[in-house]
Amino acid sequence: MKMRVCMAGLLVTIVAMAVLLAGSPNAAAKAQQPVAATAEVKIDNFSFGPGTVTVAVGTTVVWTNRDDIPHTVVSTEGVFKSKVLDTDEKFSYTFTKAGTFPYFCSIHPKMTGKVVVQ
Repeated sequence: MKMRVCMAGLLVTIVAMAVLLAGSPNAAAKAQQPVAATAEVKIDNFSFGPGTVTVAVGTTVVWTNRDDIPHTVVSTEGVFKSKVLDTDEKFSYTFTKAGTFPYFCSIHPKMTGKVVVQ
């Protein structure tokens, strides 16, 4: 009888360990997934702030219009183009390659900025 109890206890222990080990690769994979990088640019008082933002490849830049009037975010090279952004509206673009990306507001062309992707 003692032998059966020991074997049953051993079996329960083995099953519990198997369940724990089976779950650990998923936990490890989730822990190793990189967090997507973001950078913020505020549009306020007829300017982009910061005027130049430097980010890594794969970063998403989010522009938020904090001004009381509409603005746009338009790449001078045609890489990205927002719709007209009213107050508190956002536009985002993910930069997938290195380079320098100048942009401007098509409504107020003197408003300019630059994203440097390394």
